[in-house]
Amino acid sequence: MELSPGQRGAVFAAVVLVLAALGYFLVVPAITHGHAAASPTTSSTASGSASGTAAATAPAPAATAPAAQAGEVNIYAWLPFTQQDLAAAATVTVRFSIDYNTYTYTETAADYVGAMSGLITTELATTLQASYSTPGVVSTRTSQKQVSTGTAVISSLRDFGPSSLTFVVNTTQHLVSSHGASDGSAQYAITLTGSGSSWQVSDIELSSAGNS
Repeated sequence: MELSPGQRGAVFAAVVLVLAALGYFLVVPAITHGHAAASPTTSSTASGSASGTAAATAPAPAATAPAAQAGEVNIYAWLPFTQQDLAAAATVTVRFSIDYNTYTYTETAADYVGAMSGLITTELATTLQASYSTPGVVSTRTSQKQVSTGTAVISSLRDFGPSSLTFVVNTTQHLVSSHGASDGSAQYAITLTGSGSSWQVSDIELSSAGNS
């Protein structure tokens, strides 16, 4: 059923509330996700994260929400995905966001992208591998012996369709190098494609730039 602009706005508001209510299940760290061994680090740019140890956590699958009380609206009846679908997509989003900002100077571009195997589309893998291999970025990462560790928390659901979801994600990155340690943060709009329990990240942009 096609929703009117007013109904779509109401659905977005309801979904945001559901995400908040299910926050414990969707974004509370539960899985230690490891890359290669590395100390924490920060990624230098939105387009050029490197790979390495992913000593970070991903969300546990969402538990079944309490049954709606009499008179309450079941918003999932209006949406092209179920609560379990949303939880699966959220898990992939957080795991990818952690890996995106986690790397070590000893890893190759193939190692970096390989850590995201199964989480991203082939097209995005090609883009990330090219960004990681940028000569200037590589020389800086290597000469400074950079090691980065990322964390991530979903902030909101920005957009959705029958086979896509876009989350806004707050990420942090701890960077250790020969110049010392530093921390950074960024907010990204991350789009996934798929359905049911099968989702892959197809795009990542700074949230301020939107997501297409």
